Amino acid sequence: LKENNLGLIVQGLRRFRIKEFVQNHPYILARIEVLEDLVTTQETSKTEATRRSVESLFQKIVAMSPGISSELTNIALNIEELSQLTDFIAATVPSFSIALRQEFLETPDVWKRLEKLQLELTREVEILDLKGKIQSQVQDEVGKSQREYYLREQLKAIQKELGEGDETGFKEIQELRENIEKANLPEEALKEALRELKRISKMQPASAEYTVAKTYLDWLVVLPWNKLSESEFDITNARKILDRDHYGLEKIKERILEFLAVLKLKPAGKAPILCFVGPPGVGKTSLGKSIADALGRKFARISLGGIRDEAEIRGHRRTYIGSLPGQIIQGIRRAGERNAVFMLDEIDKIGTDFRGDPASALLEVLDPQQNHSFRDHYLDLPFDLSRVLFITTANVLDPIPPALLDRMEVIALHGYTEEEKVNIAVKYLIPRQAEENAVALGQQIRITEEALRHVIRNYTREAGLRNLERELAKIFRKRARWLVEGNGDLIEIGVDQLPDLLGAPTFLFEEEIEERTSVPGVVVGLAWTPSGGDVLFVEASRMNGSKNITITGQLGSVMQESVKAALTWVRAHARELGIPEDFYEKSDIHVHVPAGSIPKDGPSAGVTMVTTLVSLLTGRPVRSRLAMTGEITLSGKVLPVGGIKEKVLAAHRLGIREVILPKDNAKNVQEDLPIEVAQKLKFHFVRNISEVIETALNLQLLPVLKPTLDSTVFNVVESKMGSQNPLGSLN
Repeated sequence: LKENNLGLIVQGLRRFRIKEFVQNHPYILARIEVLEDLVTTQETSKTEATRRSVESLFQKIVAMSPGISSELTNIALNIEELSQLTDFIAATVPSFSIALRQEFLETPDVWKRLEKLQLELTREVEILDLKGKIQSQVQDEVGKSQREYYLREQLKAIQKELGEGDETGFKEIQELRENIEKANLPEEALKEALRELKRISKMQPASAEYTVAKTYLDWLVVLPWNKLSESEFDITNARKILDRDHYGLEKIKERILEFLAVLKLKPAGKAPILCFVGPPGVGKTSLGKSIADALGRKFARISLGGIRDEAEIRGHRRTYIGSLPGQIIQGIRRAGERNAVFMLDEIDKIGTDFRGDPASALLEVLDPQQNHSFRDHYLDLPFDLSRVLFITTANVLDPIPPALLDRMEVIALHGYTEEEKVNIAVKYLIPRQAEENAVALGQQIRITEEALRHVIRNYTREAGLRNLERELAKIFRKRARWLVEGNGDLIEIGVDQLPDLLGAPTFLFEEEIEERTSVPGVVVGLAWTPSGGDVLFVEASRMNGSKNITITGQLGSVMQESVKAALTWVRAHARELGIPEDFYEKSDIHVHVPAGSIPKDGPSAGVTMVTTLVSLLTGRPVRSRLAMTGEITLSGKVLPVGGIKEKVLAAHRLGIREVILPKDNAKNVQEDLPIEVAQKLKFHFVRNISEVIETALNLQLLPVLKPTLDSTVFNVVESKMGSQNPLGSLN
């Protein structure tokens, strides 16, 4: 009796089946049928083995179940009758359900009851074993965490007593641990980060090594190891962005759209390595930003000009004080994503000294087959650069090592024509300068097209646009000053106002070119420079003397050899040219290329040198507004040269009307030259020097030297428009 409750112990003695209820009140009374146990087998060794197995399983269950008294094991072992043993165990195991126990009651066959009990006990033991393993694992994890927390708290208390620890250090460690968990690091990087964290947790925050290790961990957690931006796949929109930011540059735009199309079909494909080569001011660097906008990616840029230390690319090892990752990893961190557009500007300006060769360090970075596991010296972990779109820029290709150049897809950006410059100035440069100088375009200032062309022709003869924008900026600054001084009316800038705004023209007028070439011995040659094409005036003078030749104008060794080869050819063919054969015996010749402070070299002035000497010795001036380029041989052949588009554009800017080119360069004119330039120039494609002389000097050579093939005048405009006779007429 406890708190008015009664405890009742009921023990079953016999099995019975209720046949009918005869009374319900005040207690239930029923008529029953007693069921005797059925023993279908005699006592055998199999029965004994099954009994012992049941007893053993029951012992295990009692041992593994804290809620069951261990005394029940002794009770079970003391029961001799098999039927009572099965009933006792079935009623004792707490996990058996009521339905299962009812099944045992309804089974009068002792052997079947024993077999079923063995099966259920075996299943229960397996469940208890699995439960024990799970609990053990959970307890181990919880115990480890509790143990670490306990030890950490103890360490904190000990350091606090010793005056060696502070709360800030522990907070930093905790923050680092949380940042590592959130960073989604690759397996190797995560392993290294946890190792460093374990090491740093044992250091004093005031130690130098603590700062080095913490900085390293900070770099690991901020790098975008697995962060990729979703690239834009709308080619139409990408085309609009490229056209919005840059005029022309059709080949480059087509290449970017091709890359975008491949990326749409294969998102996990490797990005190409593009190299934009061209003169300054043509838009190489700004094009990279437009490409990033068109792709919907972040943009990172580093300038390689003047870099001489290999560690600037690969990073410094952590053993050095103040070490940091290289510029590649730093750029990726600034971009914040692993598939950014990364521009390596001025790759041709990399230097080499005792600190290593940065260009060699770029071999791995710019190789799509290797950069998936780029290893920076500072991180000392592989970082995947295969999804980065690398874009490099250069003015010339010669300084770039061949192995590095082989890894890049070179795309040339040539200089702009006058029409292109006018369009770019109207659409981009003039509105930008009006905004920067706070001058209302169309309301306070207007620049006529004639004035704009005059600025392009006589103030800014260049391949790019930087000087043109500077000259336009001068005009807008002058207008801003007039506004401040009280002149708020609309001012129209024409050609007549340019001298007051910009000063005297910087470059020669077309009439001056005609005047200079009207003298025998002066010829206009075409040259290629890193800043684009240019024209050279080659002059020659003759005086009394004896077999002396003077070469001035800072000519390189190759160009000096061209002068000597030209003189040799002229001496060998003096009779056919109508020149006294002994002219060199009684003469000294001086060859000079003006702009003497500028070094010049290359073989492409060979035909110009020959024409200059023949013009001098025959007294015949060259044809008006004619320029030429081509390499010569002693046998009189004219060999092809490079930079044809840049040279022809320079001739067009200067007002040249006719150009002599090697026959093998005809394909360059057809493929590269803009149609608006081709319409204004006449091209003479030649195979040998005699054709050059006939074309330039209107000099008919004697029959002994008359070439078998006449000079061909190639009408480029008709060729591009599908003429029936692309070779034009014979000259």
